[in-house]
Amino acid sequence: MNTHVTAPTPKPALRRAVAGGAPATSLRWLGQSSFLLTSASGTKVLMDPIPKGYGYDGPALEGIDVITITHDHPDHVNVSLAAGNPPVLRGLSGGDWAKIEQKVNDVSIRTVGAFHDGTQGSQRGKDAIFIIEADGLRIVHLGDLGHTLTPEQVSAVGPVDVLLIPVGGFYTIDATQATQVMGQLRARVAIPIHFKTPKIRPDWPGVGVDDFLMGKKVERAGASTYTFSKHSLPQETTVKVLDPE
Repeated sequence: MNTHVTAPTPKPALRRAVAGGAPATSLRWLGQSSFLLTSASGTKVLMDPIPKGYGYDGPALEGIDVITITHDHPDHVNVSLAAGNPPVLRGLSGGDWAKIEQKVNDVSIRTVGAFHDGTQGSQRGKDAIFIIEADGLRIVHLGDLGHTLTPEQVSAVGPVDVLLIPVGGFYTIDATQATQVMGQLRARVAIPIHFKTPKIRPDWPGVGVDDFLMGKKVERAGASTYTFSKHSLPQETTVKVLDPE
């Protein structure tokens, strides 16, 4: 089914730029699978908001235009992280995929169905891949993907500029599978998510990022935010490692 929300009132133009003056998009990693995307004109998309108790306990965020949720597990659904009452786009509805094709100000959002495990959802259910288009860029959030992609899924996702990809194993694909998915989608930039960090609670069973980084071109941002434009993306596929807030 198609999911529709009432689009927020457009904000006054806010043209942020990277070096060279190109309009800039930013991704701020809030921990685990949670990100705040801000378009060059200021539209804010909060993805898979994480609750307190996992080690990433930031304050409520102001000015969110829309929230996206890949699936309904507890570490992805803390809508109260956004102040006020912004609309929520849930990738699943009643246990099945909700087909989303939505425009929020200058940002387009759609979904492709996937699974949380490698057995067609029999262990952990379904997952929705979110494709977000802003400023001429395609940012893809894989949620808790649990398998490599079929050719049909790769085609449905389409070209990818920045890929948010789980790598920690146990609940999601591991380093080997994530490397395969990265090759399938051929993103310009891959940002690893959903892995063990010094901040996450000690009993979380996933592993760290290092195995995924082996044999790849890697840049460590040394910060929680990555700001980029279509023209600033690297020519060679690069793994950008962010520090969670």
